[in-house]
Amino acid sequence: MRAVVCDRLGDPSVLRIEECSIPEPGPSELVVRVGAASVNFPDVLMVSGGYQHKPELPFVPGMEGAGTIHATGSDVKAWRIGERVIFGVKPGAFAEYVRLSAGAPLMRLPADWSYAEGAGFRVAAQTAYHSLVHRAGLKRGETLLVHGASGGVGLAAVQLGKHLGARVVATGSDDARLAVVRRNGADHVVNYRTSDFVSAVKAITDGRGADVIYDPVGGEVLEKSVRAAAYGARLLVVGFTSGGPSRIMSNHVLIKGLSVLGVRAGETILRHAPELGRDYVEELPRLAGLGVMRPHISHRFPMERAADAFRALIDRKVVGKAVIEMPA
Repeated sequence: MRAVVCDRLGDPSVLRIEECSIPEPGPSELVVRVGAASVNFPDVLMVSGGYQHKPELPFVPGMEGAGTIHATGSDVKAWRIGERVIFGVKPGAFAEYVRLSAGAPLMRLPADWSYAEGAGFRVAAQTAYHSLVHRAGLKRGETLLVHGASGGVGLAAVQLGKHLGARVVATGSDDARLAVVRRNGADHVVNYRTSDFVSAVKAITDGRGADVIYDPVGGEVLEKSVRAAAYGARLLVVGFTSGGPSRIMSNHVLIKGLSVLGVRAGETILRHAPELGRDYVEELPRLAGLGVMRPHISHRFPMERAADAFRALIDRKVVGKAVIEMPA
């Protein structure tokens, strides 16, 4: 088999293809033949050495993928060879075969989904669900403001917010990409390069502001979002794709009665509130079956162009998800 390997930290050019043996499952393990793996911003950070999780070199990047179960260990009863699955691994997805513990994040791929769509589901859907349901408690009829809406985690939040009955206002920096966001459920879209999103949100809500603000961008976007917030709004700090953290004025938080909520879906489930993991086992597969948070795939790359997949994400060319597809 072949795998994309990072043997030194740096920009995407450090990635290379390496041949290695197909893994064999232990008694409580299974092996998936990978059809596609999704590229996420943490993958870029992990390869550059800027992510909180720092795997030992060399390592195979990739946090999520989809494929077919190739082999199972003797103690594995819940899964059968030939089943199509969505899986999570940290890291290791950018390979033709992946060995997983039977307890690893694993769910069945909906029958009408491609491997590429399955590969792009888990991280974005888990982040959106943890943000809007577990952290913010988004209610039907509320106004949800989603920044970075054309990215993977942003688009999932748009789709889930609409499913939950919210009025969704989505921002981005490109009209063509925002057109895709509108087709995926946004009631209003705002290009923040050509319009002031604070004024737009105020106009849409008759001056009240947004009840929940979902922000994977950070920086000035989150700082300005305080002015677009309704009294008692919940601000979700999902990430810093703008390059750095924000400075929020505490007097604004006080006067508006705001809640500022950090979002770390994986860390919360692993170390702090494992009981919430039931939703990922039960509710996310149900939502996938309904077509909620079905990924939009704008870019597909072969393994040999893994570096190009990373650059497409870095250069903000991706709408929804970029995936690396393995040979059939």
